Amino acid sequence: MTYTTLVDTETLARNLNSGWCLFDCRFVLTDPEEGECHFRAGHIPGAHYLHLDRDLAGPVTPGSGRHPLPMPEYLAKKLAAAGVHNSTQVIAYDDAGGAFAARLWWLLRWLGHPQVAVLDGGITQWVKEERAITPEPPVKVPSGDFQPHPENALWVNSKMVQGQSREHTGRLLDARAPSRFRGEQESIDTVAGHVPGAVNLPFAGNLSESGGFKSPEALRQRFEAALQGISPAETVCMCGSGVTACHNLLAMEVAGMKGGRLYAGSWSEWIREPSRPVERG
Repeated sequence: MTYTTLVDTETLARNLNSGWCLFDCRFVLTDPEEGECHFRAGHIPGAHYLHLDRDLAGPVTPGSGRHPLPMPEYLAKKLAAAGVHNSTQVIAYDDAGGAFAARLWWLLRWLGHPQVAVLDGGITQWVKEERAITPEPPVKVPSGDFQPHPENALWVNSKMVQGQSREHTGRLLDARAPSRFRGEQESIDTVAGHVPGAVNLPFAGNLSESGGFKSPEALRQRFEAALQGISPAETVCMCGSGVTACHNLLAMEVAGMKGGRLYAGSWSEWIREPSRPVERG
Protein backbone atom coordinates (compact mmCIF):
# COMPACT_ATOMS: atom_id res chain seq x y z
CA MET A 1 0.00 0.00 0.00
CA THR A 2 1.19 3.50 -0.84
CA TYR A 3 0.68 6.42 1.55
CA THR A 4 0.32 9.89 0.04
CA THR A 5 -1.01 12.11 2.85
CA LEU A 6 -0.79 10.77 6.42
CA VAL A 7 0.43 7.61 8.11
CA ASP A 8 -0.23 6.58 11.71
CA THR A 9 2.34 5.46 14.26
CA GLU A 10 1.22 1.82 14.23
CA THR A 11 1.67 1.57 10.47
CA LEU A 12 5.09 3.20 10.63
CA ALA A 13 6.20 0.87 13.43
CA ARG A 14 5.27 -2.17 11.30
CA ASN A 15 7.27 -0.84 8.36
CA LEU A 16 10.45 0.51 9.95
CA ASN A 17 12.47 -2.27 8.31
CA SER A 18 10.53 -2.58 5.07
CA GLY A 19 12.55 -0.21 2.89
CA TRP A 20 10.70 2.98 3.75
CA CYS A 21 12.82 6.15 4.09
CA LEU A 22 12.13 8.25 7.16
CA PHE A 23 13.08 11.90 7.59
CA ASP A 24 13.12 13.95 10.78
CA CYS A 25 12.20 17.57 9.96
CA ARG A 26 12.18 19.10 13.42
CA PHE A 27 13.02 22.80 13.39
CA VAL A 28 12.66 25.94 15.51
CA LEU A 29 12.52 29.25 13.63
CA THR A 30 14.01 31.21 16.55
CA ASP A 31 16.89 28.72 16.98
CA PRO A 32 17.78 27.07 13.65
CA GLU A 33 20.05 24.44 15.23
CA GLU A 34 17.66 23.26 17.95
CA GLY A 35 15.82 20.75 15.78
CA GLU A 36 19.00 18.97 14.78
CA CYS A 37 20.14 18.92 18.42
CA HIS A 38 16.91 17.16 19.35
CA PHE A 39 17.48 14.72 16.51
CA ARG A 40 20.94 13.85 17.80
CA ALA A 41 19.56 13.36 21.30
CA GLY A 42 16.94 10.91 20.10
CA HIS A 43 14.94 10.12 16.98
CA ILE A 44 12.84 7.37 15.46
CA PRO A 45 15.19 4.50 14.46
CA GLY A 46 16.46 4.79 10.91
CA ALA A 47 15.49 8.43 10.44
CA HIS A 48 17.68 10.90 8.58
CA TYR A 49 17.66 14.59 9.46
CA LEU A 50 16.73 17.35 7.02
CA HIS A 51 17.33 20.98 8.02
CA LEU A 52 14.73 23.52 6.92
CA ASP A 53 17.24 26.23 6.00
CA ARG A 54 19.98 24.05 4.51
CA ASP A 55 18.04 21.19 2.90
CA LEU A 56 14.40 22.14 2.42
CA ALA A 57 15.08 25.66 1.13
CA GLY A 58 17.42 27.33 -1.32
CA PRO A 59 19.70 30.34 -0.80
CA VAL A 60 17.94 33.56 0.15
CA THR A 61 18.30 36.34 -2.44
CA PRO A 62 17.44 40.07 -2.30
CA GLY A 63 14.11 39.38 -3.99
CA SER A 64 13.17 36.08 -2.40
CA GLY A 65 11.32 35.11 0.73
CA ARG A 66 12.99 33.53 3.76
CA HIS A 67 12.70 29.97 2.44
CA PRO A 68 12.95 29.85 -1.36
CA LEU A 69 12.37 26.53 -3.08
CA PRO A 70 15.56 24.45 -3.13
CA MET A 71 17.22 23.50 -6.38
CA PRO A 72 15.55 20.24 -7.46
CA GLU A 73 18.85 18.54 -8.20
CA TYR A 74 20.27 19.44 -4.80
CA LEU A 75 17.32 18.09 -2.83
CA ALA A 76 17.11 15.00 -5.04
CA LYS A 77 20.78 14.26 -4.39
CA LYS A 78 20.25 14.63 -0.64
CA LEU A 79 17.28 12.27 -0.72
CA ALA A 80 19.05 9.74 -2.92
CA ALA A 81 21.99 9.69 -0.49
CA ALA A 82 19.53 8.49 2.16
CA GLY A 83 18.41 5.66 -0.10
CA VAL A 84 15.42 7.18 -1.86
CA HIS A 85 14.46 5.74 -5.24
CA ASN A 86 11.58 6.94 -7.41
CA SER A 87 9.43 4.13 -5.98
CA THR A 88 10.40 4.55 -2.30
CA GLN A 89 7.79 5.27 0.34
CA VAL A 90 8.96 8.38 2.19
CA ILE A 91 7.71 9.41 5.63
CA ALA A 92 8.32 12.84 7.18
CA TYR A 93 7.82 13.82 10.81
CA ASP A 94 8.46 16.62 13.28
CA ASP A 95 7.34 17.68 16.75
CA ALA A 96 5.16 20.58 15.61
CA GLY A 97 2.02 18.91 14.36
CA GLY A 98 3.49 18.50 10.88
CA ALA A 99 4.29 22.20 10.40
CA PHE A 100 7.75 21.41 9.00
CA ALA A 101 7.23 17.83 7.84
CA ALA A 102 4.53 19.09 5.48
CA ARG A 103 7.19 21.14 3.71
CA LEU A 104 9.05 17.95 2.73
CA TRP A 105 5.70 16.36 1.80
CA TRP A 106 4.99 19.21 -0.62
CA LEU A 107 8.53 19.39 -1.99
CA LEU A 108 8.53 15.71 -2.89
CA ARG A 109 5.20 16.03 -4.66
CA TRP A 110 6.62 19.02 -6.53
CA LEU A 111 9.56 16.81 -7.57
CA GLY A 112 7.18 14.19 -8.94
CA HIS A 113 7.30 11.78 -6.00
CA PRO A 114 3.75 11.26 -4.65
CA GLN A 115 4.71 8.34 -2.37
CA VAL A 116 5.26 10.59 0.64
CA ALA A 117 3.27 10.95 3.85
CA VAL A 118 3.50 12.84 7.14
CA LEU A 119 3.49 10.92 10.42
CA ASP A 120 0.23 11.91 12.08
CA GLY A 121 1.05 13.22 15.55
CA GLY A 122 4.77 13.18 14.77
CA ILE A 123 7.45 12.08 17.17
CA THR A 124 5.34 13.50 20.00
CA GLN A 125 2.73 10.78 19.49
CA TRP A 126 5.45 8.18 18.91
CA VAL A 127 7.05 8.95 22.28
CA LYS A 128 3.67 9.14 24.01
CA GLU A 129 3.10 5.53 22.94
CA GLU A 130 6.48 4.60 24.41
CA ARG A 131 7.90 3.49 21.09
CA ALA A 132 11.66 3.27 20.59
CA ILE A 133 13.87 6.26 19.94
CA THR A 134 17.63 6.24 19.50
CA PRO A 135 20.55 8.71 19.33
CA GLU A 136 22.32 6.40 16.87
CA PRO A 137 22.73 7.73 13.31
CA PRO A 138 20.98 5.72 10.60
CA VAL A 139 22.85 2.77 9.16
CA LYS A 140 24.58 3.63 5.90
CA VAL A 141 22.60 2.30 2.96
CA PRO A 142 23.33 2.20 -0.78
CA SER A 143 22.38 5.46 -2.45
CA GLY A 144 19.09 5.57 -4.27
CA ASP A 145 18.65 6.72 -7.85
CA PHE A 146 15.89 9.25 -7.28
CA GLN A 147 15.43 11.50 -10.32
CA PRO A 148 13.34 14.68 -9.88
CA HIS A 149 10.66 15.71 -12.34
CA PRO A 150 9.50 19.12 -11.06
CA GLU A 151 5.87 20.07 -11.63
CA ASN A 152 6.03 23.85 -11.52
CA ALA A 153 2.29 24.22 -12.01
CA LEU A 154 2.00 23.37 -8.29
CA TRP A 155 3.26 26.78 -7.19
CA VAL A 156 2.79 30.45 -8.05
CA ASN A 157 4.98 33.54 -7.85
CA SER A 158 4.35 37.05 -6.53
CA LYS A 159 3.28 38.38 -9.92
CA MET A 160 0.56 35.76 -10.18
CA VAL A 161 -0.64 36.45 -6.64
CA GLN A 162 -0.70 40.18 -7.31
CA GLY A 163 -2.85 39.61 -10.38
CA GLN A 164 -5.22 37.39 -8.43
CA SER A 165 -5.47 39.98 -5.66
CA ARG A 166 -6.08 42.85 -8.08
CA GLU A 167 -8.70 40.97 -10.09
CA HIS A 168 -10.40 39.40 -7.04
CA THR A 169 -10.19 35.90 -8.51
CA GLY A 170 -9.66 32.60 -6.75
CA ARG A 171 -8.92 32.36 -3.04
CA LEU A 172 -5.68 33.13 -1.21
CA LEU A 173 -5.44 31.34 2.16
CA ASP A 174 -2.89 32.63 4.67
CA ALA A 175 -1.79 30.02 7.25
CA ARG A 176 -0.20 32.44 9.73
CA ALA A 177 -1.50 33.15 13.22
CA PRO A 178 -4.33 35.74 13.32
CA SER A 179 -2.27 38.41 15.09
CA ARG A 180 0.40 38.30 12.39
CA PHE A 181 -2.19 38.22 9.60
CA ARG A 182 -3.95 41.29 11.01
CA GLY A 183 -0.63 43.09 11.44
CA GLU A 184 -0.99 43.46 15.19
CA GLN A 185 2.43 41.92 15.81
CA GLU A 186 5.25 40.72 13.59
CA SER A 187 8.21 39.00 15.22
CA ILE A 188 9.76 37.49 12.09
CA ASP A 189 9.31 39.68 9.02
CA THR A 190 10.03 43.38 8.58
CA VAL A 191 6.51 44.43 7.58
CA ALA A 192 3.27 43.45 9.30
CA GLY A 193 -0.03 42.71 7.59
CA HIS A 194 -1.30 40.57 4.73
CA VAL A 195 -1.94 40.48 0.99
CA PRO A 196 -5.17 42.35 0.17
CA GLY A 197 -8.03 39.92 -0.32
CA ALA A 198 -6.34 37.03 1.52
CA VAL A 199 -8.34 34.94 3.98
CA ASN A 200 -6.75 33.90 7.26
CA LEU A 201 -6.85 30.14 7.87
CA PRO A 202 -4.21 29.32 10.51
CA PHE A 203 -2.64 25.90 9.97
CA ALA A 204 -3.05 25.04 13.66
CA GLY A 205 -6.79 24.76 13.05
CA ASN A 206 -6.14 21.58 11.04
CA LEU A 207 -5.18 19.75 14.23
CA SER A 208 -7.28 18.14 16.93
CA GLU A 209 -6.64 18.55 20.65
CA SER A 210 -4.57 15.35 20.58
CA GLY A 211 -2.10 16.93 18.14
CA GLY A 212 -3.04 14.84 15.11
CA PHE A 213 -4.93 15.95 12.03
CA LYS A 214 -8.69 16.33 12.27
CA SER A 215 -10.88 13.90 10.34
CA PRO A 216 -11.26 14.31 6.58
CA GLU A 217 -14.88 15.38 7.13
CA ALA A 218 -13.95 18.07 9.67
CA LEU A 219 -11.18 19.38 7.43
CA ARG A 220 -13.49 19.50 4.44
CA GLN A 221 -16.00 21.58 6.41
CA ARG A 222 -13.24 23.93 7.52
CA PHE A 223 -11.90 24.55 4.03
CA GLU A 224 -15.30 24.73 2.35
CA ALA A 225 -16.26 27.48 4.80
CA ALA A 226 -13.10 29.39 3.90
CA LEU A 227 -13.43 28.89 0.13
CA GLN A 228 -17.10 29.89 0.00
CA GLY A 229 -17.80 28.06 -3.23
CA ILE A 230 -14.43 28.66 -4.87
CA SER A 231 -12.88 25.43 -6.12
CA PRO A 232 -9.69 23.97 -4.59
CA ALA A 233 -8.03 24.32 -8.01
CA GLU A 234 -8.49 28.10 -7.74
CA THR A 235 -6.94 28.18 -4.28
CA VAL A 236 -3.44 29.38 -3.39
CA CYS A 237 -1.95 28.77 0.06
CA MET A 238 0.62 31.07 1.64
CA CYS A 239 2.16 31.84 5.03
CA GLY A 240 5.28 33.68 6.14
CA SER A 241 7.78 31.88 3.92
CA GLY A 242 6.06 28.98 2.17
CA VAL A 243 6.47 26.41 4.95
CA THR A 244 3.30 26.17 7.06
CA ALA A 245 1.24 26.90 3.94
CA CYS A 246 2.13 23.32 2.97
CA HIS A 247 0.25 22.19 6.08
CA ASN A 248 -2.95 23.68 4.66
CA LEU A 249 -2.28 22.02 1.30
CA LEU A 250 -1.78 18.69 3.06
CA ALA A 251 -5.01 19.17 5.02
CA MET A 252 -6.86 19.88 1.79
CA GLU A 253 -5.53 16.64 0.31
CA VAL A 254 -6.59 14.72 3.43
CA ALA A 255 -10.05 16.22 2.94
CA GLY A 256 -10.10 15.08 -0.69
CA MET A 257 -9.84 18.66 -1.98
CA LYS A 258 -7.14 18.48 -4.63
CA GLY A 259 -5.57 21.10 -6.85
CA GLY A 260 -4.47 23.82 -4.42
CA ARG A 261 -1.19 25.59 -5.17
CA LEU A 262 1.58 27.07 -3.05
CA TYR A 263 2.67 30.71 -3.07
CA ALA A 264 6.27 29.67 -2.63
CA GLY A 265 7.70 33.04 -1.60
CA SER A 266 4.73 33.97 0.60
CA TRP A 267 4.62 37.06 2.83
CA SER A 268 8.39 37.41 3.27
CA GLU A 269 8.77 37.65 -0.51
CA TRP A 270 5.70 39.83 -1.03
CA ILE A 271 7.11 42.58 1.19
CA ARG A 272 10.48 42.67 -0.62
CA GLU A 273 8.89 44.97 -3.19
CA PRO A 274 7.63 48.17 -1.50
CA SER A 275 5.11 48.84 -4.30
CA ARG A 276 3.09 45.73 -3.44
CA PRO A 277 0.03 46.63 -1.38
CA VAL A 278 -0.27 45.66 2.28
CA GLU A 279 -3.50 45.36 4.23
CA ARG A 280 -3.95 45.35 8.00
CA GLY A 281 -6.81 44.56 10.29
